[in-house]
Amino acid sequence: MRILSFLLLITVLSTQVSIAQKSEPINVATYNLRYNNKGDGVNAWPNRKEFVKALIRFHEFDIFGTQEGLRGQLNDIAELNEFAFFGAGRDDGKEAGEHSAIFYRKDRFRMLESGNFWLSETPDKPGKGWDATCCNRICSWAKFRDLKTKKEFFFFSVHFDHQGVEARRQSGKLMVARIKEIAKNDPVILVGDLNSTPDTEQVQTIQTLLRDAHNVSAQPPYGPEGTFNSFKFDAPMDKRIDYIFVSKQFDVLKYGVLTDAKEQRYPSDHQPVVAKVVLN
Repeated sequence: MRILSFLLLITVLSTQVSIAQKSEPINVATYNLRYNNKGDGVNAWPNRKEFVKALIRFHEFDIFGTQEGLRGQLNDIAELNEFAFFGAGRDDGKEAGEHSAIFYRKDRFRMLESGNFWLSETPDKPGKGWDATCCNRICSWAKFRDLKTKKEFFFFSVHFDHQGVEARRQSGKLMVARIKEIAKNDPVILVGDLNSTPDTEQVQTIQTLLRDAHNVSAQPPYGPEGTFNSFKFDAPMDKRIDYIFVSKQFDVLKYGVLTDAKEQRYPSDHQPVVAKVVLN
């Protein structure tokens, strides 16, 4: 009888562990940090960095992509020692220029593979693409194993051009092609500042492959529709240009645009976008 009871207990515990592994949520976010620009005055990075770090920790991000961050800014965020990050500077593929970095909890995820590509006709080397006139644009990606569930997925962080109409259109096509090439049929999360509203061709193109977390959240989207505030506390925030996309293997439990502020100042000129997801 005792043996049967023991075996029953083991079975119950094994089932509970299996259920927990299948339903362990991941707090995903994307955050355009606004590059470290002395001309921003009171909104310059040294006046914001502790607020950004506190926001990340308070809202318990598990894995998130950043845009515009210079290496020094990323090093500042990495002072949150529960996180590691991967990314490359868009100017030289090393540390020069803005990054589209990926931060992840070291005790939750193990990075298995990683890489970068540029949004241009020659994506394997630094350069501007199509009608972009200002800047190189980069996407960083990594493959992770969730140490809690043992499941694996790919994570992409990207920043589309803010001026080139054709560059943004072609970047949408490139993202779909590269995700298919790199991740194949594996689960994917894509986050980033696309400088594009949901009605544009490039956002629609991405949705031929991935789902917009805003649209498939089990709970209604939380917070404002827009994600850009221009450091203005009374900004209308009616334009959604920052996104979290997921492949069909993920369920989106909830989605929101955070509006944390202190003394009528935002920690960045973009709002962080967050989603709680489960990999089935």
